[in-house]
Amino acid sequence: MEVGEEFGPWLSRQLKIAGKTQAELADELGLTRAAVSAWITKRSVPRPTVMGEIAKALGTDLGTVHTRTTDTQAGLPVTWYHRPGYQDGGRDGGNAAAFAFDADVQVLARETCQNSLDERLVENGRPVRVRYTIHELTGEKLEAFRSALLWDELQPHYSAVSESAADQKVGRVVDAGVRDMFEKGRLILLRIDDYNASGLTGDDYGDGKFAAVVRRQLESLKSGRGAGGSYGLGKATLWATSALGMVLINSTLSVPHEGRTERRVIGRLELPWRSVDGTSYAGPAWLGRPDPETHNAEVVRSWWADEETVDRLYLTRDNDEPGTSFLIVGAHDVASLEQGGTASDDDEGNTGDGDGIRDIRVMHRRLVEALGRDFWAAMTGGGSRLPLLETSVRTYRNGEVVVEEETVDPTDTQPSRSRALRAFYEGTTVDRLTEAGQVALRTVPLRLPMSGGRSGTLGTHQGVLLVTEAADKDGVPNQVHSLRGNRMTIKKSTVHGLPLGVTQFQAVLLVGHAAGEAAPFAGEAEEFLRAAEPPEHDRWGQTEELTLRWSHSAHNRISRLTTEVNAAIKELVVRPKRPGSEESAKLRKKLTVQRKSVAAKRGSGPTVPELVELDAEIGESKEWRITAEVKLPRADELPAMTPVVLLDVRSGGRPRLDWAELVAVEGCQVEGGVLHFEQGARKAVFRGATDPTSHPVRTELTRLALELRAGSGE
Repeated sequence: MEVGEEFGPWLSRQLKIAGKTQAELADELGLTRAAVSAWITKRSVPRPTVMGEIAKALGTDLGTVHTRTTDTQAGLPVTWYHRPGYQDGGRDGGNAAAFAFDADVQVLARETCQNSLDERLVENGRPVRVRYTIHELTGEKLEAFRSALLWDELQPHYSAVSESAADQKVGRVVDAGVRDMFEKGRLILLRIDDYNASGLTGDDYGDGKFAAVVRRQLESLKSGRGAGGSYGLGKATLWATSALGMVLINSTLSVPHEGRTERRVIGRLELPWRSVDGTSYAGPAWLGRPDPETHNAEVVRSWWADEETVDRLYLTRDNDEPGTSFLIVGAHDVASLEQGGTASDDDEGNTGDGDGIRDIRVMHRRLVEALGRDFWAAMTGGGSRLPLLETSVRTYRNGEVVVEEETVDPTDTQPSRSRALRAFYEGTTVDRLTEAGQVALRTVPLRLPMSGGRSGTLGTHQGVLLVTEAADKDGVPNQVHSLRGNRMTIKKSTVHGLPLGVTQFQAVLLVGHAAGEAAPFAGEAEEFLRAAEPPEHDRWGQTEELTLRWSHSAHNRISRLTTEVNAAIKELVVRPKRPGSEESAKLRKKLTVQRKSVAAKRGSGPTVPELVELDAEIGESKEWRITAEVKLPRADELPAMTPVVLLDVRSGGRPRLDWAELVAVEGCQVEGGVLHFEQGARKAVFRGATDPTSHPVRTELTRLALELRAGSGE
């Protein structure tokens, strides 16, 4: 049930829409201006007998004045407003933010679903529901939709863009989209609806979510600390996916605006600079009702549409639950061609024209794939933890079902990983994998750096690593999916250096709030890792924000986390070697294979292991903590090497420090302080900690040197 707006603010807006002053209304009602002013300032309300006279003066009915859930029909009609060209002669060839992403429905799914997760209403504990609807229009349906769009107003602007299409990229895309619509008589709409989300709240122009999405670029106003987005770029994927550069919006608000919550509608068009009838236009345009408070009442704002209007614009929502519907007009999927997308047969069995970028069945399939791959964790619950997200995809042509609505099920798209996460939520994990279907749990440390370039460690956040046996539907085996608070897969990485015969597995790394709200330094880890993500939010590494807020070497903490994760996985899945029996040894001697003797080739590269990367920090006990990587040459046998840690001094002999700890991480084994390298490995990683009692001076005043020496290192 919609809540009516207070009478004073409602009346003030209706007077502006009707172009009336308070004095003019007072004269028509036969009252003093002071009486009308008292209504406007909420000091009093008119008597019931006066309400009818107010309705007559505003050109509306008595019910509208009483309920105040809609504007009067008086005022300026809905139209397109095109931003005027810059007075200094500057020109924009399109929205630069849109170039951060490809025209790819899978990228669209990732960004829009992430935004919906960020805006989920958490108080009721229910998931946010996101539905993708693909709808192809032809014939009369297409003509009716173009009429609802006021296409005649837009045609001159599209013609101007087409005339200069050869000069810039956006113009070529738009020209192709318009030609496809008219020459092939079709238009694809792609709508994203979310429910149980905040909706686009706030004023049309002020600081709020509505203005951040509709009016501004590179502004991100997220609802929670664990939000996935941080650049304000994700919304650009909506316009990037439209060959016409057009998106229509219908929002149901969680917080009333102007006393209303339902059917707040606006459209935004992204075109390059153009000249129409001698007048230049900067680029963007908006569909809305002219705002009488703006200069010449030209700039448009959102309006509260009626049910018939949203139906004609294909923006009708299922119910009054808060959330937003984004309608991409002229959707295309260029990336589908690179991934083997082809046209499907139509309903009569005729082969399509091969235009894969507008094949609605291919779009449907790729959307389902992306949602299952990137958001399986957000759709998984267990124990007391409920899913954060529900998603589905459906496809129509002129209102007729082409592909039935398909709800994405994480147990079907990612069976092993969803099993692992559910076991964590239900507390049924084990220490070691001994049976099929088990889920092993390990904690791995993320040592968080101090901010502002200060040396040292703020604290250690314990991430949660889950490992389980892989299933065929999981896709590529032996992978780690890493995620944080919003439970979207951020990083996918393969564990390398595994011996032959290892049982295939899948692993999940939970960090930040995903590891549990009670995990130490969960909030700090969330903030640190969020800053380490690029606009695509598909990895963790060096970013400008990470450098500015922490240091240029802060990303090394993430590298060490990866090393810890790989070492823990190998400890879980690699079985220890068993010494063979005497009978087996005798049998192996008899099983020989005759080979031609081949002269050994002289290698051109290094013949001994080479230290290629070193990372060190001072630990809490003033010890040096070191992680080193060794490049291994191609050789039948590799010599054993001893890592020797020395103090780097200006003159004289370099004092040797003692190891308090020396452990193998990858591609090697440690025995008695000596490294023995695995045959066939291309690199080895080890880590160690010095004994502070062997330091002749304070650790903070020293510099370190590490050498690899053959044999025992003496």
